[in-house]
Amino acid sequence: MKNMLRGLLAASILAGAAVATPAFAQDEGEITVSANVAMVTDYRFRGVSYSGGDFAIQGGVDIGHSSGFYIGTWASSLEPTSTGYGNTEVDLYGGYSGAISDTLSFDVGLLYYLYPSASGDTDYFEPYASLTAAVGPAEVTAGVAYAWEQDSTLNQDNLYLYADVGFGIPNTPVSVSGHLGYTDGVWSPETYSIFGTNDQTAFDWSIGASMAVMGPLEVGVSYVGVEAPSNENIAFGPVMNDTVIATLSASF
Repeated sequence: MKNMLRGLLAASILAGAAVATPAFAQDEGEITVSANVAMVTDYRFRGVSYSGGDFAIQGGVDIGHSSGFYIGTWASSLEPTSTGYGNTEVDLYGGYSGAISDTLSFDVGLLYYLYPSASGDTDYFEPYASLTAAVGPAEVTAGVAYAWEQDSTLNQDNLYLYADVGFGIPNTPVSVSGHLGYTDGVWSPETYSIFGTNDQTAFDWSIGASMAVMGPLEVGVSYVGVEAPSNENIAFGPVMNDTVIATLSASF
């Protein structure tokens, strides 16, 4: 569900990277199966548009065990000329999550990004880990994702640190969330600059709200920003200007 799993759910919802709410769930004893589907006005991953600033269709399936282990897959449509990854992204992941105390939980796992229609070597692995704590009415998450040096990462690594906060507004169906991320490495937005900047660090951020509107349907809106070169100075097309993203998802 392209949310770096449970630890990155708030960030992914806000960034439009995958508003991955379960579209159905079936409990078979110790096994729980869920799925998700969504349409977003822009697919932003850590502030960078992978859909060229246009609509994207997304969805996935997750299988969890009562022990805490889980596996899943998630996919999204892409804009081929925006990032060079072709027209489809497919993510495979697996991990383990559990409670440390009544107010603190953890999540660790490995995510594999695949781009089936891309030319060249673009697929790569990225382990992740996060801690989530209940702080009064809010839920706060801090996490890290690290891609080591691989052929598809131009033999460079990438570190991503993030913090999320989310809470429901009392006596309303509205939930509000915020996200702050920091990239250091090959996937920094600065590396897309035609000027060949050596700065491989950048912050991305978002704030948004969502609410259930009818049965399984949920709508959301978020404002997303990122430190990046101006669009006129981008090497091959990814959109990185600040934007408002709308989301329609289903869960049942």
